[in-house]
Amino acid sequence: MVTTLEIILEIIKVTVPALVVFATVYYMFKTYIEHEQRKLTIQMRKDNKSMSFPFKMQAYERLALFCERISLGNLMLRLRDEKMNAADFKLALMVGIQQEYEHNISQQVYVSEELWKIIMFAKNDTINVINLVAKTVNENDSSLEMSKALFNYLNEVKVTPLDKARSAISQEASSFL
Repeated sequence: MVTTLEIILEIIKVTVPALVVFATVYYMFKTYIEHEQRKLTIQMRKDNKSMSFPFKMQAYERLALFCERISLGNLMLRLRDEKMNAADFKLALMVGIQQEYEHNISQQVYVSEELWKIIMFAKNDTINVINLVAKTVNENDSSLEMSKALFNYLNEVKVTPLDKARSAISQEASSFL
């Protein structure tokens, strides 16, 4: 006659190996799934980088162009009109900077936060310089007088924040190449 102890031992003989096999298969399957997920994540990141790379490079190009277009020398050549007085010219310079900024604001999505802060600082500094120089000129003076005052200021300054912004754009863009 079979005792209860023998039945329990028989159940343990069958159950323990089954549990060991189950645990082994579970561990192997889990490891395999995690490995496949990592591979898929890496592939997705690689695909995203290859898709976003052209957009990032275009953003750097556009921001470099933005810095070039809001530089005082280029602004003055593009916006100065003989018929303007100094106050009108100051306003035209401010509007020109704001329009360029609005045209390029979406580029901040593709660049680092630090670079965007540098660009904003350069833009704001350019506006501050215009305001500072405008205070040294009579509002009714010609735009030519304001231009001369701005050129004199530029000759005194060795490196402008716009120069630093251009350099930061180049450095960040080259880090992706």
